[in-house]
Amino acid sequence: MIDTDTFLTRHLIPELHDALLSARIVNLIGPRQVGKTTLVRDLFDRGKFITLDDSATLEAINADPIGQLQTLIADLDGAPLIIDGAQRSPRLSLAVKRIVDTDRRKGQFVFTGSSNVFTTANVADSLAGRMRTLKLWPLTAAECVRQPVSHLIDWVLQDAPNLKQITASPTQRAEYVDLILRGGFPEIRNLELRSRQRQYRDYLDAIIDRDVADIIRIRKTDALRRLIDQMAVRTGQELNIAGLCKLIQVRRETVEQYLDVLLRLSMLNQLGAWSSGEGKREIKNAKFHFVDSGILCALRRFGENAFDIGAQPEALGSLLESYLFNELLRSMPLQSKDVRLYHWRSADKREIDILIDAGDRLAGIEIKAAASVSSDDFRHLKWFSTDGPGRNRSFSGIVFYLGENTLSFGDNCFALPVSALWGEIDR
Repeated sequence: MIDTDTFLTRHLIPELHDALLSARIVNLIGPRQVGKTTLVRDLFDRGKFITLDDSATLEAINADPIGQLQTLIADLDGAPLIIDGAQRSPRLSLAVKRIVDTDRRKGQFVFTGSSNVFTTANVADSLAGRMRTLKLWPLTAAECVRQPVSHLIDWVLQDAPNLKQITASPTQRAEYVDLILRGGFPEIRNLELRSRQRQYRDYLDAIIDRDVADIIRIRKTDALRRLIDQMAVRTGQELNIAGLCKLIQVRRETVEQYLDVLLRLSMLNQLGAWSSGEGKREIKNAKFHFVDSGILCALRRFGENAFDIGAQPEALGSLLESYLFNELLRSMPLQSKDVRLYHWRSADKREIDILIDAGDRLAGIEIKAAASVSSDDFRHLKWFSTDGPGRNRSFSGIVFYLGENTLSFGDNCFALPVSALWGEIDR
């Protein structure tokens, strides 16, 4: 089992245990170097581990997938076969399907990979009910400080959220900036700034040169690199694809294909636009968020003083929005409610950074990169809930800011320090 004195305890561990008891195949995906291999190797005290990063093993699997898999599982006595880098073998998924179709035991296979190996429609359909896919993201702030998973989503979706339930640790602006600069990659985030940012840029080079090829063949990677740089500048923004095509000098189809690759490799997240059904009054463009703030800052060469007066203080807003969105996204599978995240903007420029849709309830999230908050910061949230498209549903609102106090602004609207994301919540 995991030695919690050595390894940071990942919040996904209970979900992984549950998946092994409920599905024949567990598919653990996520960016490289977020700890997938460490998690599965140290979580299980039995079973067999192989990696397809080993060229000889990969060749053997591709040459005879059924025969190799049957040999590997023959002596496991019910323990799982753990295959790292599963996306590297295109023949693996169909071979696994044949095996689990004749053997209904749970927890037979655990696959890890930087992208989903089960992407073709026929394989995905045939594995329905047999496989559970989990996603391991970079570390959350709560994991970094060894706190339990944040249940802020559950808190804000209560009928009457109570500020007395929340304990937020006092955190200074410089500490927030440091968290954003470090990012969430376990082996990289604790390096000194210069070494850390070089490692993050080298990491991206490795993704482009190696993992992209597992999905599509790109003759020239320069355009993809230019796209990544442009997406770093546009994190947390709606995307103008036509303008992006002109900047990086490629066709629209190519940009859309590259964006799909970056989404599949978990470099980017797409936040769709929420629609009330009122149609023309709402903007439907998606936003894109960089998955990790450390990589984002490395690409933009941001250091400790990058957001000071006289530098680029305005840049902190979009970084903080992406950072907070990713924190909420990573906590979603562990909430008691099943929710979806969106953003919302109207044609008359009212907007909500993140909208949490729980079906019968909505919650709006605004992010402010300042240490003060006022009633004016709630104007879009309150209009949305009283006169706008959220008026027919129960609604709560939060403005996250860089101050220290938890405050109520009436009508189920609250100002919370960003540190509430890793503080204690008494539910």
